[in-house]
Amino acid sequence: MSDEKKDEKEIKVYGADSIQALEGMEHVRMRPSMYIGDVGVRGLHHLVYEVVDNSIDEAMAGYCDTIDVWINEDNSVTVKDNGRGIPVDMHKKEGVSALEVVMTKIGAGGKFDKDSYKVSGGLHGVGVSVVNALSGSLKATVHRDGKMWEQEYERGKTLYPVKSVGETDYRGTVVTFKPDHEIFKESQVYNYETLANRLRELSFLNKGLTISITDKRNKDEKGEFVHETFHSEEGLKEFIRYLDGNREPLISEVISMEGEKNDIPVEVAMVYNTSFNENLHSYVNNINTHEGGTHLSGFRRGLTTMLKRYADNSGMLDKLKFDISGDDFREGLTAIVSVKVAEPQFEGQTKTKLGNREVSSAVSQAVSEMLENYLEEHPSDAKIIVQKVILAAQARHAARKAREMVQRKTVMSGGGLPGKLSDCSEQDPEKCEVFLVEGDSAGGTAKQGRDRKFQAILPLRGKILNVEKAMQHKVFENEEIRNIFTALGVTIGTEEDSKALNLEKLRYHKIVIMCDADVDGSHIATLILTFFFRYMKDLIEAGHVYIATPPLYLVKKGNKKAYAWNDKERDELNESYGGSATIQRYKGLGEMNAEQLWVTTMKPENRTLRQVTIDNGTEADRVFSMLMGDEVPPRREFIEKNAVYANIDA
Repeated sequence: MSDEKKDEKEIKVYGADSIQALEGMEHVRMRPSMYIGDVGVRGLHHLVYEVVDNSIDEAMAGYCDTIDVWINEDNSVTVKDNGRGIPVDMHKKEGVSALEVVMTKIGAGGKFDKDSYKVSGGLHGVGVSVVNALSGSLKATVHRDGKMWEQEYERGKTLYPVKSVGETDYRGTVVTFKPDHEIFKESQVYNYETLANRLRELSFLNKGLTISITDKRNKDEKGEFVHETFHSEEGLKEFIRYLDGNREPLISEVISMEGEKNDIPVEVAMVYNTSFNENLHSYVNNINTHEGGTHLSGFRRGLTTMLKRYADNSGMLDKLKFDISGDDFREGLTAIVSVKVAEPQFEGQTKTKLGNREVSSAVSQAVSEMLENYLEEHPSDAKIIVQKVILAAQARHAARKAREMVQRKTVMSGGGLPGKLSDCSEQDPEKCEVFLVEGDSAGGTAKQGRDRKFQAILPLRGKILNVEKAMQHKVFENEEIRNIFTALGVTIGTEEDSKALNLEKLRYHKIVIMCDADVDGSHIATLILTFFFRYMKDLIEAGHVYIATPPLYLVKKGNKKAYAWNDKERDELNESYGGSATIQRYKGLGEMNAEQLWVTTMKPENRTLRQVTIDNGTEADRVFSMLMGDEVPPRREFIEKNAVYANIDA
C-alpha cells in the first residue's frame, strides 16, 4: 500500500514546473539537418524515433511498459504509450499549457529536469518539438488524471489552446504526425522494416517493455494489417542470440552482466563464435554509438586484461613465440555494451561517439568482474576461448605479411596501379569515380562507354572471396581484393586496428559496384558489399559506396525505344507502344553496347545510383552473417520472403 502512495506522489511531482523551455524553434524549419541529420529518408524515420524516445524515457523512469506505433494509410504515424501523460497544467514561466511548451519549444521537456528523469534517450534532447516543427500536421492527445486533453498544430504552430475533450480511464500520451512535404521533398513514405528493426532493437535494450508496430498500408495473407510485437525478458542476452543466430557458437552460453559501477548503469552481453569477425555494438541511453567511445574502449580494456591474465595463468601461452594483441581476444566475438549516462557528452563526425571519461573505468571494471566469474565457473569454455585467441594470433602474423604485400602495392607506397585498372585523367578525388565491374567482357564495354576524364574502370574476375567465412590473411592474399585496395589507394590499418583506413589517400569519392541485373550479379554485388562492410566500413559510413542500376529490358517499336528497369515498366512501355513492341532482355552488362551502357547506367544525367548506407549497424551485421554464412535455412527464408530480387539497404 505504501508503494502505491509513493507512486502517486511521484506521478504528481511530474507537473508543469518540471518542464523547462530552453530556447525557441525559429531555426528548425530553416535548417532541419542541424536537428535530425538530414531531410532524406534517414531524417524522415528519425522523426518517429524522437517521438518514441519520449515514450522510452517514461519507460526508463518506470512509468510505462507498453508503446504502440502505427503507420497510417496516409503515411502519418501514431505513437501511443501508457506513461504518465505529458503535463497539461499551466506553465508559470511561459503562461501556456505545459503540453504546448513541450510541443512548441525546442529542448523543452522533463528530461532536462533531473527530478523527472535520471537519464533519457533521444538525440541530444531535441525532442518532439522538432518533430512538430517539421510536420505538416501534428495532434497530441493526453490521457491524464481521468481526463483527455488535446491540441493540434500545423508546421509547429498551435491551431487552438489545449482543451479538454472528455473523460478517460486510460493514462498516457498519443501523438499523430505527418511529415511536411515542403521539408521532406525526397520522400514522405515510411519503410516498415526500417522502423520495425529499430523498435526491435529498443525492446532488447529495455527489457520488460512491450513495443508493437502496425502497418495500416499493407495486409498479410490472412487479410490483417502487417503487425509485429517485440518484448524481451532477458534484454541483451536475447539480443546477442538474435544477432548471432546465423553463426556457429563456440561456447555454451551468452556471457552477461547488469549492474551499476560508479553510479553508472552498465549492461554487457557477449559470446564467441567460429567466425573470424569482431562485431561490437555499443549504446548510450538507447542511442547506437556506432563511432564507439569511452564505453567501448572500457569494454576492450576489461576484456583484454582479464583474458590475458587468465591465459597467462593457464600456461597455454608458454609455447607461443610472439605476443598476443587486443585484436586476438576479439576475433569471433559478438558483444553489446549498453550504458545509461545522466549527462552524455558526444563527439565525433556524427555526434555518436561517447566522450565521458568516467564511463571507461566503470565499464572496464564491470567487464573484468563478469569475465572473472564466468571463466572460473566455466573452465572448459575458458580453454576453448584461449585456444581461439591463440589461433587468431597465429593468423594475425600470417595476415601481417599479406597486408604488407598489399601495402607495397598501393599507390602511396610507391607501387603501381593494378594492370586491369583503366584510370581517369582527373586528379581531384572529389570529381573521380571508379566502377567495380563484374567480368572482363563487361569491363571492356564499360571502358569504351565511360567518360575517361573522371571515370575509372576496374574489372573483377568472377566472384570475389566470401570474406564472411575467410581468415584475415586469406582476405589480404586474394588478388581481386588486393586490386581493390591498390586501386582505391587507401592504406590498411595497423595490427592494432587492421580495418582502419586512411581515407585522406582515397583516390575516388564515388565507388560504384556495377554488376549484371540477375541472380548471379546480385550475388557478386553482395560479396563485394560484404567485403566493404567487414573491411572498409569507413568508406560506407563516409558515403562513398554506390550500386549502379542497369536496365533489365530494351523495349522497341519502329523508331521508338525506351529502357525498363523492372517488369512493370516493361509492361507499361509495351502497352504505350500498342502492345506489339519488341522486348530485349539484358542478361548481363556485356549484352549492351558501349553507348547503351553509358546512356543508361554511367551517364550522370541519366543514371540512378543507389548509395549504400548503414541505417542500423546491428541489423546489417545480422543480415550479412545470414546471407554469407554457413546456415542455409535462414538464408532460404530471407530469399523466399524477398523474391524476386532481394534489395538490401545495408
